[in-house]
Amino acid sequence: MLHPDFRDFLKLLNSQNVKYLMVGGYAVGYHGYPRATGDMDIWIAVDPDNARKIKKVFCDFGMPANKITEELFLEKDKIIRMGNPPVCIEVITGASGVDFSECYSRREVINIEEIPINFISIDDLKKNKKASGRHKDLADLEHLL
Repeated sequence: MLHPDFRDFLKLLNSQNVKYLMVGGYAVGYHGYPRATGDMDIWIAVDPDNARKIKKVFCDFGMPANKITEELFLEKDKIIRMGNPPVCIEVITGASGVDFSECYSRREVINIEEIPINFISIDDLKKNKKASGRHKDLADLEHLL
């Protein structure tokens, strides 16, 4: 079950047609290894149109407009956090070992609580976890094989 804040944020992403992928712990869970996670990780396409859309999402979600700029979403390998675990949303602009456009073309759209959510494919998730090399990502990878 999704936290109400996560549901609201995902609905806003969809309403603005943001190009995004669910990655991280929620993607690992979807692909067969449910585990505890302190956040929801959203990977976004880095381009001016998407930056404009995601800024609107942040503003509609309650972030003051003067605290967020489109430029923030145009920088590669950034993490933009809102909230605190276990209700933390992390929007990322890069992921190790994978290309957003390629992953987006292979995304899996799954309805959860009547919300269509774009998930990274299992093959792309495995590539990302392997390339990251972090201990917890390598542990996830073992369970995804």
